[in-house]
Amino acid sequence: MSNTKNTEESQDSQESRNSQSRKQTDDNRSTKRPGPMEVLRQARGQLAELTGMEAESVSSFEQTEDGWALEVEVLELERVPDTMSLMASYQVELDSDGQLTGYRRVRRYERGRADARRSGGR
Repeated sequence: MSNTKNTEESQDSQESRNSQSRKQTDDNRSTKRPGPMEVLRQARGQLAELTGMEAESVSSFEQTEDGWALEVEVLELERVPDTMSLMASYQVELDSDGQLTGYRRVRRYERGRADARRSGGR
């Protein structure tokens, strides 16, 4: 009977340690900040959900004091030929956890057009 009681206490103690270990692991996961790739995925997904337009590429990505800043290229209006489709650049801001805090369209252009460059450094 004594052996059975000791075995039960040992099992209870082990279960308690396992439970505490799982809780600590879960706590560490919840406080861990997302890495750059996870932030990119979150930004693209959140922008698509809000605008209804899928991101085609990310042309700018940097960490800021408050979180992250991205410039995302999206297809706004598909045309034929494809080079005449309308694209847009969106400036997207996320907090340090990767949650979108704001976005705005900063440029709209035809897919086939290059940025205008001034000659002679003007």
